[in-house]
Amino acid sequence: MKRLYTYIQIVVALLFTNHSFFAQNGEALFKAKCNTCHMVDKNSTGPVLKGVIQKWNDANEGAMLYDWVKNSTNLIASGKSAMANEIKNFNPTDMPVQAVTNEEIDAVLTYVDNYTAPGVTPTSTGTGTTTLEIVTNYKENLTFFYWLVTSLLVILLGIIMLASSSLSLVKSDYFKEKLAKINEEKNNTKTNTTILSIILLVLFSGFQQSTFALSFMQPGEAVDESLWLKVENSDIHLLIAINIILLIVLFYIRNMFRNLLSIVQKPKVIVEKPRTIHKLNKILNDTVPIEEEHTILMQHEYDGIRELDNNLPPWWVWGFVATIIFAFIYMFDYHILKTSDLQIEAYNKDMAKSEKEVKAYLAKMSMNVDENNATLMVSAEDISKGKSLFSTNCVACHQAKGEGGIGPNLTDKNWIYGYDIKEVFKTVKNGTPNGMPEHNSKFNPIQIQQVSSYVLTLPFTEGKEAQGEIIKE
Repeated sequence: MKRLYTYIQIVVALLFTNHSFFAQNGEALFKAKCNTCHMVDKNSTGPVLKGVIQKWNDANEGAMLYDWVKNSTNLIASGKSAMANEIKNFNPTDMPVQAVTNEEIDAVLTYVDNYTAPGVTPTSTGTGTTTLEIVTNYKENLTFFYWLVTSLLVILLGIIMLASSSLSLVKSDYFKEKLAKINEEKNNTKTNTTILSIILLVLFSGFQQSTFALSFMQPGEAVDESLWLKVENSDIHLLIAINIILLIVLFYIRNMFRNLLSIVQKPKVIVEKPRTIHKLNKILNDTVPIEEEHTILMQHEYDGIRELDNNLPPWWVWGFVATIIFAFIYMFDYHILKTSDLQIEAYNKDMAKSEKEVKAYLAKMSMNVDENNATLMVSAEDISKGKSLFSTNCVACHQAKGEGGIGPNLTDKNWIYGYDIKEVFKTVKNGTPNGMPEHNSKFNPIQIQQVSSYVLTLPFTEGKEAQGEIIKE
């Protein structure tokens, strides 16, 4: 028994005091703080990050990289860094100040340097063999997480109920009287009861002291809108281990409870009063003792079988009454007094709140550009980025020079939806009914503005016949 107690104490201590299982990794930090402006392996609004550690180390400025990430403006103003002066003209918008530690910066850059594209990617090992890299499926992990948490809660409920029943039984006067009359050979019951109390104490103290630090998605981070919580494979493994351990504890407490019951269920030579177990049944189920069942026999019988008119269990009756009381409270709260919002109204409020948060986030990241305030970008750098985006995403329908194919010719004077930068921005962002897809999910606002500006700089090229009206002379 002492060895069992020691094992359980060690396992519980490891599970509920080691918070590193749920530590946030570099990928989560990158998605939360960096991927709005940066891409891992190619230029975007910000420069490519893959290999950035090596570049700064080659320039003998590896230590200054932390200063650059935390506050690039101050580092540029100090004039101490040649790398900072080289990068400062990459984008006219300054990188915002980042509230991060050196360890978090190392985690992000390590993730970037070891990044591989999503999916199952074959990689050569140099020996003629090929290995497969499995990428975490967070959507499946989240579903599995729901089931594991639900089972954990059910097991905990069972543990609490059995523990409460055991402790109540142990504290009862009848149990104490029975213990006083038991032979010397049954004294191990006291030891079992003591160990049970110690296990329960360790278990619940571990739960109270533990904290879970799962990674919650930030606004705009999740590719799949259904993901609100990021669950790693290690989190799933840990939850499975916790469920198994708690299940073992549940069965152990169940056996302990049955052993305790067996003590009070010892047969007596003379029964002068109902046993305590009958009193317990009376409280929980309102059952009638066998010797008194003749008082609730119903008059009808069938083939010698007669029916007992037992009362409903008190716990069921009180549960039913509780649901009725709850129904009245709910009706007054939501429909009569209207102190709480119904689902549609609560949804609309949440959406309005989320929209404000998104706008504030975009404003903070200098991404608050839309079809109402878009301006024509004329710098060579922005036009070059717009050309790169056009070549990657638009040539399939508009051809390389914009002369038109599936889509219309973008270089003539005829326009279907308008030639102003705001109208072109709107067309690229939202798409059109004639088949052009929306690009709001692919590009950030700065990128939409860059590709729209590039379209307006295209020289005339002979191609698909004109469509729309001549609205630009």
